[in-house]
Amino acid sequence: MPITEDEIKEKYLERAIRELNQLTHELQDCDDCPRGNLMPVLGSGHPQADVMLLKHAPSVAEIEEGVAFYGRSGTAIMKSLKRLDIDPLVVYGTLCVKCPLSDPALASPSCVARLVREIAIVEPRCIVVMGEPAIEGLNDVSIPLAAPVEARPGQIQPLTPTIDVIYTPDIDASLDAEGPKRDFWRAFRSLGDWYEDLPPY
Repeated sequence: MPITEDEIKEKYLERAIRELNQLTHELQDCDDCPRGNLMPVLGSGHPQADVMLLKHAPSVAEIEEGVAFYGRSGTAIMKSLKRLDIDPLVVYGTLCVKCPLSDPALASPSCVARLVREIAIVEPRCIVVMGEPAIEGLNDVSIPLAAPVEARPGQIQPLTPTIDVIYTPDIDASLDAEGPKRDFWRAFRSLGDWYEDLPPY
């Protein structure tokens, strides 16, 4: 009996879940970064998301929960996705520097390089890169076939032949004043245009 398309999708999803779980164990067992007894902050969301959200380093709330985009930034993102009519189930959020460090510059290059594997597992079609340190981090890791991307708010740029990038200001730095909130929203709403143009197949 031939395998159906749904069964194929299920197999790919199972593989992505298995590989993300393996990556999680590797991160938890890694001692390359000086994080002491604190656990790394893990990515969250759909293992095969169309959209990946990328920040540079975790906030205090994310460190406490051990999950990327927990707290105020996550709440702001959820409201933004709702306004753009984007299903949160097609989104995955993660960090360049997953370890809770006093200074993200102390992160081991080998630790940050795991982002390449995370992108390969999730296979997003678009990465929303938040803040200049995050875009520098993305440009510094060796993603196959990747072109450098620039901090041009709201512009859709090709990263690889299959992945686009949208740059926004840092969400964590945008939550406490009206001007930065508007700047973030202006850039982030480009994701709505990108998502609307996404073929349904």
